[in-house]
Amino acid sequence: MNVSKQQYAEMAKRASKNSRWYVNTAKAFAIGGGICLLGQALTELYRALGADKADASAWCSITLIALSVLLTALGKYEKIAKHAGAGTLVPITGFANAVAAPAVEYKTEGYVLGVGAKIFSIAGPVILYGTAAGVVYGVLYALFG
Repeated sequence: MNVSKQQYAEMAKRASKNSRWYVNTAKAFAIGGGICLLGQALTELYRALGADKADASAWCSITLIALSVLLTALGKYEKIAKHAGAGTLVPITGFANAVAAPAVEYKTEGYVLGVGAKIFSIAGPVILYGTAAGVVYGVLYALFG
């Protein structure tokens, strides 16, 4: 079957479902905001239990990461992310999911060639470019700050 580029573009346009961006935006805002609200509630809980601000923040991050990894391992995080989009990507839970998901997926290939080799396949570029940006910022700050 020979199809021209124009015919293919028309077929793809007909087959593509239009995005309801206003619904997607509202879901991302609500679920992402809910994650942040949970984080604030955890921080306040840890403060009420006697932790200082820095320790409460650290325990909050640890708790959110643990919850994200647990939900990823149980296959629930993906279902939440399907509806929330960037709402689950932006908070710290998204980064934890980006590390945990390949570990769960490639576990069957073994701990060295599966988990060890693939665990940072999603989060690796974030770590790399985040570190590089930090170095550039640090150099610029040292020179001009």
